[in-house]
Amino acid sequence: MIAEFGHFALVLAFCLALVQVGAPLFGLARTQPRINELAAPAALTQFLCVALAFAALTISFAVSDFSVSLVANNSHTDKPLIYKISGVWGNHEGSMLLWVLILSGFGAAVAYGARRLPEALKVRTLVVMGAVGAVFLAFVLFTSNPFLRLDPAPFQGAGLNPILQDPALALHPPLLYVGYVGLSVAFAFAVAALWLGEVDAAWARFVRPWILVSWSALTIGIALGSWWAYYELGWGGWWFWDPVENASLMPWLIATALLHSAIVTERREGLKAWTVLLAMAAFAFSLLGTFLVRSGVLTSVHAFANDPARGVFILAILAVTVGGSFALFAWRAPLLKSGAVFAPVSREAALLWNNLFLTVATATVLIGTLYPLVLEALTGELISVGPPYFNTTVLPLAVPLLLAVPFGPLLAWKRGDLLAASRNLITVTGMTIAVMVIAYTFMGAHEGFAFLGIGLGAWLFMGAVKDLYERLQLARIPLAKSVKRALGLPRAAYGTALAHAGLGLLVVGVASAGSLRADRVEALAPGQSLAIAGYEVRLETTGSYEGPNYWSVYGDFSVLTAGRVIDRVRAERRSYPTEAQGTSEVGLHASLWGDLYVVLGEQQADGVSWAVTAAIHPFVRWIWFGAGLMTLGGLLSLSDGRFRVGAPRRARKKPGGAAASEGPA
Repeated sequence: MIAEFGHFALVLAFCLALVQVGAPLFGLARTQPRINELAAPAALTQFLCVALAFAALTISFAVSDFSVSLVANNSHTDKPLIYKISGVWGNHEGSMLLWVLILSGFGAAVAYGARRLPEALKVRTLVVMGAVGAVFLAFVLFTSNPFLRLDPAPFQGAGLNPILQDPALALHPPLLYVGYVGLSVAFAFAVAALWLGEVDAAWARFVRPWILVSWSALTIGIALGSWWAYYELGWGGWWFWDPVENASLMPWLIATALLHSAIVTERREGLKAWTVLLAMAAFAFSLLGTFLVRSGVLTSVHAFANDPARGVFILAILAVTVGGSFALFAWRAPLLKSGAVFAPVSREAALLWNNLFLTVATATVLIGTLYPLVLEALTGELISVGPPYFNTTVLPLAVPLLLAVPFGPLLAWKRGDLLAASRNLITVTGMTIAVMVIAYTFMGAHEGFAFLGIGLGAWLFMGAVKDLYERLQLARIPLAKSVKRALGLPRAAYGTALAHAGLGLLVVGVASAGSLRADRVEALAPGQSLAIAGYEVRLETTGSYEGPNYWSVYGDFSVLTAGRVIDRVRAERRSYPTEAQGTSEVGLHASLWGDLYVVLGEQQADGVSWAVTAAIHPFVRWIWFGAGLMTLGGLLSLSDGRFRVGAPRRARKKPGGAAASEGPA
């Protein structure tokens, strides 16, 4: 009965989504505001129903109810409980239910938390979110029902893909979905603004928290996926420009542009039409990623489904959403006139420069991702567009963008002084050159341009520090006054500095791990060792053991420097009998300066020795430290009281003619 209860809850949620759309439309057409008020309770109740449906599916997985087809195909009684639960979204149907849960949750958050929002904008926003929710609920109910029964029920389940049985993969999809689906809120506000024909600072102030939530979730979600690929797949890489990886990168790039564009709209009421367009494009790229993963056009470790019928449904959603919203934009955008005027050298111009390079980079990734698919569909020819294309097209676009980042916060609004900003960065420039010289000295010319990438990362990090230094006027005013300024500085200022500093650490990690990696492969018997980059890796013993739902063969290694043991690591080869698949569990000696990465390969023909791969990944962890710092910066900005859920209201006139503000500053 639990599965039937969940199915009924989904049907009820679909009906409530239709009410959320239909009732306000009727109320707006008949100018009956009381009917419009049905949108908020419909959104809240819809979320409750979807949450009950998701709970029902989770219980079915937890108790191994194999009469539910989805459980039988994606679970097993021997699986640890955490992977039974994560198995709920480790498949197409369950992941779409999670998508709908998050979507309805955002709708409920808007309905509950937008009490300060002007009623006309709130109602229209809920209508748009209700329409998106109704479409995806229909998709789940009619093409991807997670509650289908099996009769007779099998005695045992088929299990879950072993590479998904990992803590990082338990969190990676939900975080990405929060990012993807969170962009639907920005989309809904953009469409509602076009509907009303009005975008102002209050609108931008209200939208920014939702963008921050999405951007932060996408940042940490992508980082977790990268970390999982690094230590789980056994190849030592953290990014491969896989089409589905690109599908998560493109919404992140557009969301980054949107976040910066919304600042201009909020502070100067500029770039209004551009901000609205980016909000719609960000959600469109989220839908594109959904199509790529679930249409069957890709074969990837990330892909959930291979059903063309589902792909056609999502393609129709994408076409209607993109076509309809962009048509509305073409019709109503002329109403969004911007009165802001700014000089070519100003903070607005710097943010526009940011947007230009981010959107061009997104277009470049889009072309490289879709071109092979389009060519195959038209001609049947199979080609591969891989890292060489993306490295030679995207990276040159990233360099001027990153070089400009420290200048932005130092420029004034409307009209800036580039010479003064450059003077402020003289110390940063000198320190950056010093870092590059040190890096070049240790690496040498044979390492290519890694030292330039390290210098670029140092430029970003120290530029962020300089931004805070200037804001606090350290060493210019008494320390007590600097402390007072620090306490009064908005959290968003600290968040921006943290995000830019984290980006600098990430760039250092990317440049180092991508260019300075060293590998060595040897056949080792117990007691034998190999040498790499000042380390000695000695195979001590091998053995095997039985895990909860797998069989493991392992090798225990000692890591030595100068003849002294500094660490012991274990590398494994796991075999999952139920799924008839295997995984590699690497041994890692981790440090701030780099990882020693050990992989146990196949047993050799002599029956004694094993193929062992050892690799050095300099500064690789700085990639994830940087991403974590960027996420922390986003969350810190989100906590800023100025961006609390609720837009500032317009000033109203007091009886004497003076204006009184009704909202937060």
